Amino acid sequence: MHLQKVTQLKAILDVLQLAEKLKFELRHSWLSNGRQESVAEHTWRMSLMAVLLEPLLEHPVDMVKLLKMIIIHDLVEAEAGDVSVLDQIRNPEIKKIKIENEKRAILKIRDMLSTSIGQEVYDLFYEFEEKQTYEAKVANAIDKLEVQLQHNHAELITWEDIEYELSFVIAKHVEFDETITLLKDLIEKQAADKMEQAGRNVDEIRKRSETLFK
Repeated sequence: MHLQKVTQLKAILDVLQLAEKLKFELRHSWLSNGRQESVAEHTWRMSLMAVLLEPLLEHPVDMVKLLKMIIIHDLVEAEAGDVSVLDQIRNPEIKKIKIENEKRAILKIRDMLSTSIGQEVYDLFYEFEEKQTYEAKVANAIDKLEVQLQHNHAELITWEDIEYELSFVIAKHVEFDETITLLKDLIEKQAADKMEQAGRNVDEIRKRSETLFK
């Protein structure tokens, strides 16, 4: 039993070494101090959001599962790298490549762990991707909201043109829960206020968003 546990712990250390890449794997988002955000930082604030929102959610949530799902959902990017949503919008083929790379990555991670925890990590990754359970819906909504919140914190000079329209497309990801919908409204208003302060016509941007992302 002792040797078996040591073997399992060594496998965990190997995955943690792989996961360390998430501390320097950069995302498209920028921070308020002008530095680019890492994947690990995004995951950390998603986790904090889940903890803070949990008492306000409409339905009971399995917090252990929710936090595990959040922590695991971008683990594949330590192997496959982060791919910007903007790149996927511009070139749908990139999304297909991303999905295949992430499939290989989660299989590798499952096999590295090779015990029941490996299968659990694998299953949680796909539960998040499939968005069917309440926990998966909450995790996915928080994922989208944290991204927009980070954009709101960053200088507009870091925004690409399409990100103005993307500020108004989160509704379909949050409509299952009133609390998360209200949070979306507040984050969306932050974005709109930021645009207005910069002299942007928010009504026109909303209309373009409705046309581009029906």
